[in-house]
Amino acid sequence: MTLQQLEYFLAALNHGSFTAAAESLYLSQPSLSEQIRRLEAELGVELFARVGRGIAPTEAALALRPHAEGALADVAAAREAVSLQSELQGGIATFGTYGIARIYPGTELVAAFHRRYPKVRIRLVGKNSSETAAAVRDGSLESGMVALPIDDRGLEVRPIMRDEIVYLSRSPERLAKDMTIKRLANAPLILSEASYGIEDSTRRQLFDLAQRAGVKIEPQIDVEDVETAIDLAARGLGDALITRGVILALGSRVPKKLGWVPFAEPLYDRFAFISRVGARLSPASTAFMELADERMQAMAAELKDNPPRRKVAS
Repeated sequence: MTLQQLEYFLAALNHGSFTAAAESLYLSQPSLSEQIRRLEAELGVELFARVGRGIAPTEAALALRPHAEGALADVAAAREAVSLQSELQGGIATFGTYGIARIYPGTELVAAFHRRYPKVRIRLVGKNSSETAAAVRDGSLESGMVALPIDDRGLEVRPIMRDEIVYLSRSPERLAKDMTIKRLANAPLILSEASYGIEDSTRRQLFDLAQRAGVKIEPQIDVEDVETAIDLAARGLGDALITRGVILALGSRVPKKLGWVPFAEPLYDRFAFISRVGARLSPASTAFMELADERMQAMAAELKDNPPRRKVAS
């Protein structure tokens, strides 16, 4: 049994005649008929019943069909995977991200991809996770990286890592012990992702926990990005929430006067890759996702081995 025979078999099955199948493959009808005859001989069954000028599939042909389609699809996928490096001489990698993706994996991801594939255009769309999920679902984006939870209808979701959320403050008193939801409800909070509100995954976690604890979370200041929240916290205008990964990625850019503590019951942002169910990504987007995965896994390993520890405000 050869791939060529399976291809001819599927063409005959789809067109309902050997003549039409041969024309679709730019072959002579006798050549196609001979290969199908050999396939029948090898299998020991009749695949087509000759009916007038056409053909009708037998039960054996219908049983063979999904296996033939699967074999040809697997071969096509293998060829694409092997030739991916040489194929990336053009095209565009389109990828959606969550809010803090500009910090990590950050611009270094884009720079590394450009160094590796200089002829591929990059379209990195920085949105909130819920918008990224909607854009992937409707096909305007091929794939993306989001913070969970999201509405996963029609999406394949592959979790990558989790990152612990900590409480950031300039006040030594409020950093004296681990933060709790009840104490958080009385804190002068500065929260990011102002435009998205409850659609933001971190806020959703906080508000759900607050409801269960019988308290209410109301930020004093709402801003769009985490860098603004950090700057305002450094000025003593309130306290912010930040992940250990952001602290690690920002490094010395986190003002020294700020300190942080974890929550008594740890809170995490959880990240995942998403794509549409059943969709095959372009080689460029596949390569970009693979590189993003490398960077996120490296961050996860660093956070596990050397996480930013509790720090007292100075």
